[in-house]
Amino acid sequence: MDSYQNYDAVGLAELVRSGEVKPAELLDAARERAASVNPRINAIVVDIAPAVAVERPGAPFSGVPFLIKDLYQDLAGYPTSNGSRALAAVPAKENATVVQRWLDAGLVIFGKTNTPEFGAKGITEPDLFGPARNPWNTDHTPGGSSGGSAAAVAAGIVPCAAASDGGGSIRIPASACGLFGLKPSRGLVPAGPAQSESLGGTATNGVISRSVRDSAAMLDVLAGPTSVSPYLPALPTTPYADEVGREPGRLRIGVCTASSINSDPHPEAVAAAVETAELLTALGHDVVQLTQAPFDDATLAKDFLTTWFVHAADAVDEAKAASGAGDSGFELDTLLIAALGRATRPVALIRAIERRHEHVRRLAAFHEEYDLLLTPTTATPPPRIGAFDPPPALRLAQKVTLAVRASGLLRLTPIVDQLIAEHLGWVPYTQLANLTGRPAMSVPLHWTPDGLPIGAQFVGALGAEGMMIRLASQLEQARPWADRRPDLAG
Repeated sequence: MDSYQNYDAVGLAELVRSGEVKPAELLDAARERAASVNPRINAIVVDIAPAVAVERPGAPFSGVPFLIKDLYQDLAGYPTSNGSRALAAVPAKENATVVQRWLDAGLVIFGKTNTPEFGAKGITEPDLFGPARNPWNTDHTPGGSSGGSAAAVAAGIVPCAAASDGGGSIRIPASACGLFGLKPSRGLVPAGPAQSESLGGTATNGVISRSVRDSAAMLDVLAGPTSVSPYLPALPTTPYADEVGREPGRLRIGVCTASSINSDPHPEAVAAAVETAELLTALGHDVVQLTQAPFDDATLAKDFLTTWFVHAADAVDEAKAASGAGDSGFELDTLLIAALGRATRPVALIRAIERRHEHVRRLAAFHEEYDLLLTPTTATPPPRIGAFDPPPALRLAQKVTLAVRASGLLRLTPIVDQLIAEHLGWVPYTQLANLTGRPAMSVPLHWTPDGLPIGAQFVGALGAEGMMIRLASQLEQARPWADRRPDLAG
Protein backbone atom coordinates (compact mmCIF):
# COMPACT_ATOMS: atom_id res chain seq x y z
CA MET A 1 0.00 0.00 0.00
CA ASP A 2 2.83 2.43 0.80
CA SER A 3 4.36 1.66 -2.59
CA TYR A 4 1.04 2.25 -4.38
CA GLN A 5 0.65 5.68 -2.82
CA ASN A 6 4.15 6.72 -3.83
CA TYR A 7 3.30 6.66 -7.55
CA ASP A 8 1.38 9.14 -9.63
CA ALA A 9 -0.88 7.91 -12.43
CA VAL A 10 1.85 8.16 -15.07
CA GLY A 11 4.13 6.12 -12.82
CA LEU A 12 1.50 3.44 -12.22
CA ALA A 13 0.89 3.16 -15.97
CA GLU A 14 4.61 2.66 -16.51
CA LEU A 15 4.59 -0.20 -13.98
CA VAL A 16 1.75 -1.87 -15.87
CA ARG A 17 3.47 -1.46 -19.25
CA SER A 18 6.70 -2.93 -17.90
CA GLY A 19 4.84 -5.93 -16.46
CA GLU A 20 5.95 -5.17 -12.89
CA VAL A 21 2.34 -5.06 -11.69
CA LYS A 22 -1.01 -6.16 -13.06
CA PRO A 23 -4.05 -3.87 -13.31
CA ALA A 24 -5.93 -6.13 -10.91
CA GLU A 25 -3.25 -5.58 -8.28
CA LEU A 26 -3.57 -1.81 -8.62
CA LEU A 27 -7.34 -2.00 -8.39
CA ASP A 28 -7.07 -4.13 -5.25
CA ALA A 29 -4.72 -1.56 -3.72
CA ALA A 30 -7.09 1.30 -4.57
CA ARG A 31 -10.11 -0.52 -3.16
CA GLU A 32 -8.17 -1.47 -0.03
CA ARG A 33 -7.22 2.15 0.52
CA ALA A 34 -10.79 3.28 -0.09
CA ALA A 35 -12.12 0.76 2.43
CA SER A 36 -9.66 2.12 4.98
CA VAL A 37 -10.19 5.88 4.61
CA ASN A 38 -13.45 6.55 2.78
CA PRO A 39 -15.65 6.05 5.87
CA ARG A 40 -13.81 9.04 7.39
CA ILE A 41 -13.89 11.36 4.37
CA ASN A 42 -16.99 10.27 2.39
CA ALA A 43 -15.27 10.94 -0.92
CA ILE A 44 -16.62 7.96 -2.90
CA VAL A 45 -20.42 7.77 -2.90
CA VAL A 46 -21.05 5.20 -5.65
CA ASP A 47 -19.18 1.92 -5.84
CA ILE A 48 -18.78 0.53 -9.33
CA ALA A 49 -18.31 -3.20 -9.09
CA PRO A 50 -17.09 -4.78 -11.16
CA ALA A 51 -14.98 -1.87 -12.28
CA VAL A 52 -15.52 -0.56 -15.80
CA ALA A 53 -12.56 -0.69 -18.16
CA VAL A 54 -11.88 -0.97 -21.89
CA GLU A 55 -9.01 -3.15 -23.09
CA ARG A 56 -6.59 -0.72 -24.72
CA PRO A 57 -3.08 -2.22 -24.88
CA GLY A 58 -0.54 0.56 -25.02
CA ALA A 59 -3.03 3.22 -23.88
CA PRO A 60 -1.40 6.00 -21.84
CA PHE A 61 -3.07 5.06 -18.54
CA SER A 62 -3.76 1.38 -19.07
CA GLY A 63 -4.68 -0.35 -15.81
CA VAL A 64 -4.65 2.75 -13.59
CA PRO A 65 -7.54 2.98 -11.06
CA PHE A 66 -9.71 6.05 -11.51
CA LEU A 67 -12.74 7.80 -10.05
CA ILE A 68 -15.23 9.97 -11.92
CA LYS A 69 -17.31 12.79 -10.49
CA ASP A 70 -21.02 12.16 -9.94
CA LEU A 71 -21.89 15.34 -11.84
CA TYR A 72 -22.58 15.28 -15.59
CA GLN A 73 -19.89 12.63 -16.09
CA ASP A 74 -22.24 9.91 -17.30
CA LEU A 75 -21.24 6.26 -17.23
CA ALA A 76 -23.74 4.17 -19.18
CA GLY A 77 -25.95 2.04 -16.97
CA TYR A 78 -25.15 3.92 -13.78
CA PRO A 79 -27.09 6.87 -12.33
CA THR A 80 -25.50 10.30 -12.45
CA SER A 81 -27.17 11.80 -9.40
CA ASN A 82 -25.61 15.26 -9.72
CA GLY A 83 -25.81 15.16 -5.93
CA SER A 84 -29.63 15.16 -6.09
CA ARG A 85 -32.19 12.75 -4.64
CA ALA A 86 -34.28 13.27 -7.77
CA LEU A 87 -31.72 11.63 -10.05
CA ALA A 88 -30.23 9.04 -7.71
CA ALA A 89 -31.99 6.15 -9.48
CA VAL A 90 -31.98 7.36 -13.11
CA PRO A 91 -29.32 5.42 -15.09
CA ALA A 92 -27.35 7.13 -17.83
CA LYS A 93 -28.03 5.89 -21.36
CA GLU A 94 -24.54 6.49 -22.75
CA ASN A 95 -21.06 7.52 -21.71
CA ALA A 96 -20.21 11.21 -21.58
CA THR A 97 -17.50 12.14 -24.07
CA VAL A 98 -14.90 12.72 -21.36
CA VAL A 99 -15.76 9.44 -19.63
CA GLN A 100 -15.33 7.56 -22.91
CA ARG A 101 -11.97 9.25 -23.43
CA TRP A 102 -10.84 8.22 -19.97
CA LEU A 103 -11.89 4.65 -20.71
CA ASP A 104 -10.14 4.74 -24.07
CA ALA A 105 -6.99 5.90 -22.25
CA GLY A 106 -7.06 2.64 -20.28
CA LEU A 107 -8.27 3.98 -16.94
CA VAL A 108 -10.20 1.59 -14.69
CA ILE A 109 -13.28 3.33 -13.24
CA PHE A 110 -14.35 1.84 -9.92
CA GLY A 111 -16.37 4.61 -8.26
CA LYS A 112 -18.03 8.02 -8.41
CA THR A 113 -17.19 10.91 -6.13
CA ASN A 114 -19.23 13.20 -3.90
CA THR A 115 -20.48 16.55 -5.22
CA PRO A 116 -22.96 19.23 -4.08
CA GLU A 117 -26.37 19.20 -5.71
CA PHE A 118 -25.89 20.27 -9.36
CA GLY A 119 -22.39 21.46 -8.43
CA ALA A 120 -23.89 24.69 -7.13
CA LYS A 121 -21.55 25.35 -4.20
CA GLY A 122 -17.87 25.70 -3.39
CA ILE A 123 -18.35 23.10 -0.66
CA THR A 124 -19.43 19.46 -0.91
CA GLU A 125 -22.25 18.83 1.56
CA PRO A 126 -25.22 17.33 -0.32
CA ASP A 127 -28.24 16.10 1.59
CA LEU A 128 -28.20 12.94 -0.53
CA PHE A 129 -24.77 11.66 0.49
CA GLY A 130 -23.71 13.85 3.40
CA PRO A 131 -20.57 15.99 3.51
CA ALA A 132 -17.24 15.07 2.01
CA ARG A 133 -14.43 15.80 4.45
CA ASN A 134 -10.95 17.20 4.05
CA PRO A 135 -8.21 14.61 4.72
CA TRP A 136 -6.00 17.35 6.21
CA ASN A 137 -8.65 17.95 8.89
CA THR A 138 -11.95 16.13 8.67
CA ASP A 139 -13.77 18.95 10.46
CA HIS A 140 -13.22 21.07 7.33
CA THR A 141 -14.52 20.98 3.78
CA PRO A 142 -12.42 19.68 0.87
CA GLY A 143 -14.04 22.42 -1.21
CA GLY A 144 -16.40 21.94 -4.10
CA SER A 145 -17.84 21.04 -6.33
CA SER A 146 -15.16 18.42 -7.04
CA GLY A 147 -14.65 17.96 -3.31
CA GLY A 148 -15.05 14.20 -3.34
CA SER A 149 -12.45 13.79 -6.06
CA ALA A 150 -9.96 16.04 -4.27
CA ALA A 151 -10.48 14.26 -0.96
CA ALA A 152 -9.91 10.88 -2.63
CA VAL A 153 -6.64 12.02 -4.20
CA ALA A 154 -5.36 13.71 -1.04
CA ALA A 155 -6.20 10.58 0.96
CA GLY A 156 -4.21 8.34 -1.39
CA ILE A 157 -7.10 6.34 -2.86
CA VAL A 158 -6.12 7.34 -6.39
CA PRO A 159 -3.30 9.58 -7.63
CA CYS A 160 -5.61 11.50 -9.96
CA ALA A 161 -9.39 11.84 -10.23
CA ALA A 162 -11.97 13.35 -12.54
CA ALA A 163 -13.21 16.86 -11.84
CA SER A 164 -15.08 19.69 -13.51
CA ASP A 165 -15.05 23.46 -13.15
CA GLY A 166 -17.93 25.89 -13.67
CA GLY A 167 -16.90 28.56 -11.17
CA GLY A 168 -13.70 27.22 -9.65
CA SER A 169 -14.66 23.61 -8.98
CA ILE A 170 -11.29 22.16 -10.00
CA ARG A 171 -9.17 24.89 -8.41
CA ILE A 172 -11.08 25.38 -5.14
CA PRO A 173 -10.86 21.72 -3.99
CA ALA A 174 -7.29 21.46 -5.30
CA SER A 175 -6.45 24.42 -3.08
CA ALA A 176 -8.33 23.03 -0.08
CA CYS A 177 -6.64 19.61 -0.35
CA GLY A 178 -3.06 20.56 -1.26
CA LEU A 179 -3.25 19.34 -4.86
CA PHE A 180 -2.69 20.59 -8.40
CA GLY A 181 -5.68 21.60 -10.50
CA LEU A 182 -5.78 23.03 -14.02
CA LYS A 183 -8.95 24.38 -15.65
CA PRO A 184 -8.48 24.36 -19.45
CA SER A 185 -9.48 27.11 -21.87
CA ARG A 186 -13.05 27.15 -23.12
CA GLY A 187 -13.71 24.55 -25.79
CA LEU A 188 -10.40 22.71 -25.46
CA VAL A 189 -12.08 19.77 -23.72
CA PRO A 190 -15.32 18.78 -25.47
CA ALA A 191 -18.70 18.30 -23.87
CA GLY A 192 -21.33 15.87 -25.12
CA PRO A 193 -22.66 13.81 -26.56
CA ALA A 194 -25.91 14.25 -24.62
CA GLN A 195 -25.22 17.80 -23.48
CA SER A 196 -23.80 20.89 -25.11
CA GLU A 197 -21.34 23.18 -23.37
CA SER A 198 -22.34 23.32 -19.73
CA LEU A 199 -23.30 26.70 -18.27
CA GLY A 200 -23.08 28.30 -21.66
CA GLY A 201 -19.42 27.45 -22.05
CA THR A 202 -18.24 28.59 -18.63
CA ALA A 203 -17.84 25.02 -17.35
CA THR A 204 -15.38 22.38 -18.48
CA ASN A 205 -14.00 19.00 -17.40
CA GLY A 206 -10.54 18.06 -16.19
CA VAL A 207 -8.77 16.36 -13.30
CA ILE A 208 -7.30 17.00 -9.88
CA SER A 209 -3.91 15.40 -9.35
CA ARG A 210 -0.90 15.14 -7.12
CA SER A 211 1.60 15.79 -9.94
CA VAL A 212 1.78 18.30 -12.77
CA ARG A 213 2.69 15.59 -15.26
CA ASP A 214 -0.52 13.70 -14.48
CA SER A 215 -2.64 16.76 -15.25
CA ALA A 216 -0.65 17.44 -18.42
CA ALA A 217 -0.96 13.87 -19.68
CA MET A 218 -4.67 13.83 -18.81
CA LEU A 219 -5.18 17.01 -20.81
CA ASP A 220 -3.64 15.23 -23.80
CA VAL A 221 -6.26 12.52 -23.32
CA LEU A 222 -9.17 14.95 -23.10
CA ALA A 223 -8.32 17.75 -25.53
CA GLY A 224 -9.73 17.95 -29.03
CA PRO A 225 -13.16 18.36 -30.65
CA THR A 226 -15.78 15.80 -31.57
CA SER A 227 -18.28 15.78 -34.40
CA VAL A 228 -20.81 17.61 -32.20
CA SER A 229 -18.43 20.28 -30.89
CA PRO A 230 -19.63 23.84 -31.53
CA TYR A 231 -16.24 25.01 -32.80
CA LEU A 232 -12.69 23.87 -33.49
CA PRO A 233 -10.23 24.69 -30.68
CA ALA A 234 -6.60 25.46 -31.44
CA LEU A 235 -4.59 22.42 -30.38
CA PRO A 236 -0.90 22.54 -29.41
CA THR A 237 1.76 21.40 -31.85
CA THR A 238 3.36 19.22 -29.15
CA PRO A 239 1.73 17.13 -26.40
CA TYR A 240 1.06 18.90 -23.13
CA ALA A 241 2.99 16.13 -21.37
CA ASP A 242 6.12 17.22 -23.22
CA GLU A 243 5.89 20.66 -21.58
CA VAL A 244 6.63 19.18 -18.17
CA GLY A 245 10.23 19.94 -17.21
CA ARG A 246 10.76 22.53 -19.92
CA GLU A 247 11.91 26.00 -18.92
CA PRO A 248 9.02 28.48 -18.92
CA GLY A 249 11.27 31.40 -19.79
CA ARG A 250 11.23 34.69 -17.93
CA LEU A 251 7.59 35.54 -17.30
CA ARG A 252 5.98 38.81 -16.27
CA ILE A 253 3.40 38.14 -13.58
CA GLY A 254 0.97 40.56 -11.93
CA VAL A 255 -0.04 39.82 -8.33
CA CYS A 256 -3.40 40.82 -6.86
CA THR A 257 -4.94 39.84 -3.53
CA ALA A 258 -7.64 42.54 -3.49
CA SER A 259 -11.30 41.66 -3.91
CA SER A 260 -14.40 43.81 -3.63
CA ILE A 261 -16.39 40.66 -2.80
CA ASN A 262 -14.14 39.95 0.19
CA SER A 263 -12.45 43.19 1.19
CA ASP A 264 -10.54 41.48 3.97
CA PRO A 265 -9.03 38.20 2.72
CA HIS A 266 -7.55 35.98 5.40
CA PRO A 267 -3.86 36.67 6.16
CA GLU A 268 -3.00 33.08 5.23
CA ALA A 269 -4.61 33.55 1.80
CA VAL A 270 -2.56 36.71 1.27
CA ALA A 271 0.51 34.82 2.43
CA ALA A 272 -0.15 32.10 -0.15
CA ALA A 273 0.11 34.68 -2.94
CA VAL A 274 2.97 36.65 -1.39
CA GLU A 275 5.13 33.58 -0.76
CA THR A 276 4.48 32.37 -4.30
CA ALA A 277 5.48 35.79 -5.65
CA GLU A 278 8.71 35.60 -3.67
CA LEU A 279 9.45 32.15 -5.07
CA LEU A 280 8.74 33.36 -8.61
CA THR A 281 11.13 36.27 -8.12
CA ALA A 282 13.82 33.90 -6.86
CA LEU A 283 13.30 31.80 -9.99
CA GLY A 284 14.00 34.83 -12.18
CA HIS A 285 10.51 35.98 -13.13
CA ASP A 286 9.39 39.60 -13.18
CA VAL A 287 6.72 39.96 -10.51
CA VAL A 288 4.69 43.15 -10.09
CA GLN A 289 2.30 43.95 -7.23
CA LEU A 290 -0.88 45.38 -8.73
CA THR A 291 -2.56 48.31 -7.04
CA GLN A 292 -6.02 47.20 -8.17
CA ALA A 293 -7.65 44.15 -9.71
CA PRO A 294 -7.57 44.05 -13.53
CA PHE A 295 -11.29 43.22 -13.62
CA ASP A 296 -14.55 44.28 -12.01
CA ASP A 297 -15.11 41.35 -9.70
CA ALA A 298 -18.30 42.75 -8.12
CA THR A 299 -20.07 43.01 -11.48
CA LEU A 300 -18.56 39.72 -12.58
CA ALA A 301 -19.95 37.98 -9.48
CA LYS A 302 -23.47 39.22 -10.17
CA ASP A 303 -23.21 38.22 -13.83
CA PHE A 304 -21.95 34.80 -12.79
CA LEU A 305 -24.80 34.24 -10.33
CA THR A 306 -27.45 35.53 -12.75
CA THR A 307 -26.56 32.85 -15.28
CA TRP A 308 -26.09 30.28 -12.52
CA PHE A 309 -29.61 30.92 -11.17
CA VAL A 310 -31.22 30.40 -14.57
CA HIS A 311 -29.14 27.29 -15.14
CA ALA A 312 -30.37 25.92 -11.78
CA ALA A 313 -33.97 26.48 -12.81
CA ASP A 314 -33.39 24.56 -16.03
CA ALA A 315 -31.51 21.78 -14.20
CA VAL A 316 -34.38 21.30 -11.76
CA ASP A 317 -36.94 21.19 -14.57
CA GLU A 318 -34.85 18.70 -16.55
CA ALA A 319 -34.38 16.50 -13.47
CA LYS A 320 -38.12 16.53 -12.77
CA ALA A 321 -38.85 15.50 -16.35
CA ALA A 322 -36.28 12.68 -16.25
CA SER A 323 -37.28 11.29 -12.86
CA GLY A 324 -40.86 12.33 -12.21
CA ALA A 325 -39.72 13.83 -8.91
CA GLY A 326 -41.44 16.76 -7.24
CA ASP A 327 -39.92 19.51 -5.13
CA SER A 328 -39.21 17.00 -2.37
CA GLY A 329 -36.48 15.53 -4.58
CA PHE A 330 -34.35 18.65 -4.24
CA GLU A 331 -32.57 20.58 -1.53
CA LEU A 332 -34.12 23.81 -0.29
CA ASP A 333 -31.10 25.84 -1.44
CA THR A 334 -31.46 24.43 -4.94
CA LEU A 335 -35.16 25.26 -5.07
CA LEU A 336 -34.41 28.76 -3.81
CA ILE A 337 -31.73 29.36 -6.44
CA ALA A 338 -34.02 27.92 -9.13
CA ALA A 339 -36.77 30.29 -8.00
CA LEU A 340 -34.37 33.19 -8.41
CA GLY A 341 -33.62 31.91 -11.89
CA ARG A 342 -37.30 31.84 -12.84
CA ALA A 343 -37.67 35.37 -11.49
CA THR A 344 -34.81 36.62 -13.67
CA ARG A 345 -35.96 38.84 -16.52
CA PRO A 346 -34.81 37.63 -19.95
CA VAL A 347 -33.18 40.97 -20.69
CA ALA A 348 -31.17 40.72 -17.45
CA LEU A 349 -29.93 37.27 -18.44
CA ILE A 350 -28.89 38.39 -21.92
CA ARG A 351 -27.20 41.45 -20.46
CA ALA A 352 -25.19 39.28 -18.04
CA ILE A 353 -24.14 36.99 -20.90
CA GLU A 354 -23.21 39.86 -23.21
CA ARG A 355 -21.25 41.58 -20.44
CA ARG A 356 -18.84 38.63 -20.47
CA HIS A 357 -17.17 40.32 -23.41
CA GLU A 358 -16.39 43.32 -21.23
CA HIS A 359 -14.67 41.02 -18.73
CA VAL A 360 -12.78 39.34 -21.58
CA ARG A 361 -11.56 42.69 -22.94
CA ARG A 362 -10.33 43.87 -19.55
CA LEU A 363 -8.46 40.64 -18.95
CA ALA A 364 -7.07 40.67 -22.49
CA ALA A 365 -5.74 44.19 -21.89
CA PHE A 366 -4.02 42.90 -18.75
CA HIS A 367 -2.46 40.01 -20.68
CA GLU A 368 -0.98 42.41 -23.22
CA GLU A 369 1.37 43.52 -20.45
CA TYR A 370 1.53 40.41 -18.24
CA ASP A 371 1.83 36.71 -18.98
CA LEU A 372 -0.13 35.65 -15.91
CA LEU A 373 -2.32 36.96 -13.13
CA LEU A 374 -1.46 35.57 -9.67
CA THR A 375 -4.02 35.56 -6.84
CA PRO A 376 -4.75 33.34 -3.85
CA THR A 377 -7.01 30.52 -5.02
CA THR A 378 -9.35 31.12 -2.09
CA ALA A 379 -9.76 34.06 0.28
CA THR A 380 -9.77 31.90 3.41
CA PRO A 381 -8.54 28.50 4.52
CA PRO A 382 -11.04 25.66 3.97
CA PRO A 383 -14.15 26.41 6.09
CA ARG A 384 -15.53 24.04 8.66
CA ILE A 385 -18.24 21.59 7.69
CA GLY A 386 -21.61 23.30 8.14
CA ALA A 387 -20.17 26.81 8.15
CA PHE A 388 -22.67 27.97 5.52
CA ASP A 389 -25.77 26.36 7.02
CA PRO A 390 -28.38 29.13 7.44
CA PRO A 391 -29.93 29.76 10.86
CA PRO A 392 -33.29 28.04 11.46
CA ALA A 393 -35.28 31.29 11.27
CA LEU A 394 -33.90 32.13 7.85
CA ARG A 395 -34.47 28.58 6.66
CA LEU A 396 -38.11 28.80 7.74
CA ALA A 397 -38.56 32.12 5.93
CA GLN A 398 -37.12 30.60 2.76
CA LYS A 399 -39.53 27.66 2.97
CA VAL A 400 -42.48 30.02 3.38
CA THR A 401 -41.38 32.12 0.41
CA LEU A 402 -41.23 29.03 -1.80
CA ALA A 403 -44.48 27.62 -0.44
CA VAL A 404 -46.48 30.72 -1.34
CA ARG A 405 -44.83 30.94 -4.77
CA ALA A 406 -43.46 34.41 -4.02
CA SER A 407 -40.19 33.92 -5.86
CA GLY A 408 -40.61 37.24 -7.66
CA LEU A 409 -40.33 38.99 -4.32
CA LEU A 410 -36.90 37.49 -3.78
CA ARG A 411 -35.46 40.00 -6.21
CA LEU A 412 -36.65 42.79 -3.93
CA THR A 413 -34.69 41.40 -0.98
CA PRO A 414 -30.90 41.50 -0.39
CA ILE A 415 -30.70 37.76 -0.99
CA VAL A 416 -28.42 38.01 -4.05
CA ASP A 417 -25.93 40.14 -2.15
CA GLN A 418 -26.16 37.66 0.72
CA LEU A 419 -25.47 34.74 -1.61
CA ILE A 420 -22.44 36.57 -3.03
CA ALA A 421 -21.10 37.28 0.44
CA GLU A 422 -21.76 33.80 1.84
CA HIS A 423 -21.01 31.50 -1.08
CA LEU A 424 -18.48 33.55 -3.08
CA GLY A 425 -16.93 35.38 -0.15
CA TRP A 426 -14.38 32.66 0.49
CA VAL A 427 -13.87 31.97 -3.25
CA PRO A 428 -13.95 35.40 -4.96
CA TYR A 429 -11.02 34.83 -7.30
CA THR A 430 -12.02 31.83 -9.40
CA GLN A 431 -15.09 32.84 -11.43
CA LEU A 432 -13.04 35.22 -13.62
CA ALA A 433 -11.48 32.38 -15.61
CA ASN A 434 -14.86 30.72 -16.15
CA LEU A 435 -16.75 33.74 -17.47
CA THR A 436 -13.83 34.73 -19.72
CA GLY A 437 -13.07 31.16 -20.81
CA ARG A 438 -9.40 31.50 -19.88
CA PRO A 439 -7.18 28.75 -18.44
CA ALA A 440 -6.37 28.87 -14.74
CA MET A 441 -4.56 26.64 -12.28
CA SER A 442 -4.15 26.24 -8.53
CA VAL A 443 -0.68 25.28 -7.34
CA PRO A 444 -0.23 23.89 -3.78
CA LEU A 445 2.55 25.99 -2.27
CA HIS A 446 1.21 27.13 1.10
CA TRP A 447 -0.04 25.52 4.30
CA THR A 448 -1.38 27.36 7.34
CA PRO A 449 0.14 26.88 10.81
CA ASP A 450 -2.85 24.62 11.51
CA GLY A 451 -1.86 22.41 8.58
CA LEU A 452 -4.56 23.39 6.08
CA PRO A 453 -3.56 24.03 2.45
CA ILE A 454 -4.27 27.19 0.45
CA GLY A 455 -3.30 27.28 -3.21
CA ALA A 456 -1.93 30.02 -5.44
CA GLN A 457 -4.00 30.66 -8.56
CA PHE A 458 -2.63 31.66 -11.96
CA VAL A 459 -4.88 32.90 -14.77
CA GLY A 460 -3.47 32.86 -18.29
CA ALA A 461 -4.44 34.13 -21.72
CA LEU A 462 -6.49 31.95 -24.04
CA GLY A 463 -4.48 28.88 -25.02
CA ALA A 464 -1.73 29.42 -22.42
CA GLU A 465 -1.92 25.86 -21.05
CA GLY A 466 1.53 24.88 -22.32
CA MET A 467 3.27 27.82 -20.70
CA MET A 468 1.32 27.31 -17.47
CA ILE A 469 2.28 23.64 -17.32
CA ARG A 470 5.94 24.63 -17.76
CA LEU A 471 5.67 27.12 -14.91
CA ALA A 472 3.80 24.68 -12.65
CA SER A 473 6.48 22.08 -13.30
CA GLN A 474 9.18 24.61 -12.40
CA LEU A 475 7.39 25.44 -9.14
CA GLU A 476 6.90 21.73 -8.42
CA GLN A 477 10.64 21.16 -8.78
CA ALA A 478 11.54 24.20 -6.70
CA ARG A 479 9.14 23.40 -3.86
CA PRO A 480 7.93 19.79 -4.15
CA TRP A 481 4.55 18.96 -2.65
CA ALA A 482 3.75 15.38 -3.71
CA ASP A 483 5.35 13.79 -0.65
CA ARG A 484 3.52 16.10 1.72
CA ARG A 485 0.59 14.01 2.93
CA PRO A 486 -2.12 14.45 5.54
CA ASP A 487 -1.96 12.07 8.50
CA LEU A 488 -5.11 10.42 7.21
CA ALA A 489 -3.28 9.46 4.03
CA GLY A 490 -0.51 7.80 6.00
